[in-house]
Amino acid sequence: MKDNFSKQASVYSKYRPHYPDKMIDYLISFVKNKTMALDVATGNGQIAHKLSAVFEKIYGIDISKNQLDNAIQAPNLEYKLEPAEKTSFDNQTFDLITVAQAIHWFDFDLFYKEIYRILKPDGIFAVLGYGLFSTNVESDAIIQNYYYTIIGPYWDEERKYLDKNYTTIPFPFEEITTDSFENHFTWSFDELMGYLETWSATQHYILKNNSNPLDLIREELKISWQTKLLELLSSFSSDELKIEQEDPNFEENKRKLDIAYAKLKSGTEKFYSIDEVDAILDKTFSEYDS
Repeated sequence: MKDNFSKQASVYSKYRPHYPDKMIDYLISFVKNKTMALDVATGNGQIAHKLSAVFEKIYGIDISKNQLDNAIQAPNLEYKLEPAEKTSFDNQTFDLITVAQAIHWFDFDLFYKEIYRILKPDGIFAVLGYGLFSTNVESDAIIQNYYYTIIGPYWDEERKYLDKNYTTIPFPFEEITTDSFENHFTWSFDELMGYLETWSATQHYILKNNSNPLDLIREELKISWQTKLLELLSSFSSDELKIEQEDPNFEENKRKLDIAYAKLKSGTEKFYSIDEVDAILDKTFSEYDS
């Protein structure tokens, strides 16, 4: 099992997207008994922590001490520093075993042998993962060029499995047809860059070239992000503003947003952080009310 994430454990913990609760609830619905669960390659414990709310006891294992040092805690959640392919657990221990965004790093034969050993006969083994995200058209084009061209040669060979949504991995188990889920979240530009920083290929590029490949797209991506922000504000200031029009303050609030949008649009050469946008909105509403 490869360890590509120890050196950036704190960044990983801060910027990696969380898995949607609906997906976790859906997964748990397949499990008959909620006594023991194991999250393999748990990283900062995102999945393990969510499972701790349902199972009596949950373990999270990883080969990275730095990741475990940054992991989310819970009273019934215990972390162990050990590899996926050779664990310390007794035979037929777990009702559920999960591995999220990591199975492509494992020795499949050894790992599956271990799963057969520690999973209960009626237990569930779940493989989770997500691919390249989507935002707006302009930003997507920049990020895809970054992903496939700039850092493309720096992805590990195993990444191919994730790019195919794990449909090409060997899987010697009875498969269950499952739903797929979308994860919607809001990022500031800094959060977007922080996430791209966690990519293993970004780190491989830095290690080999002693420079950050994100610097090659930073300014262009800022502009596309700013454009999207203006589009969103523009939609708020349009005649089709999606606010309950029965609200007695509807027209007043719409005018305030129009003024804020005009102020932002007048400074299109400047990149605004989320905090700066909030400040402009607050100031506009304050001036309008005074």
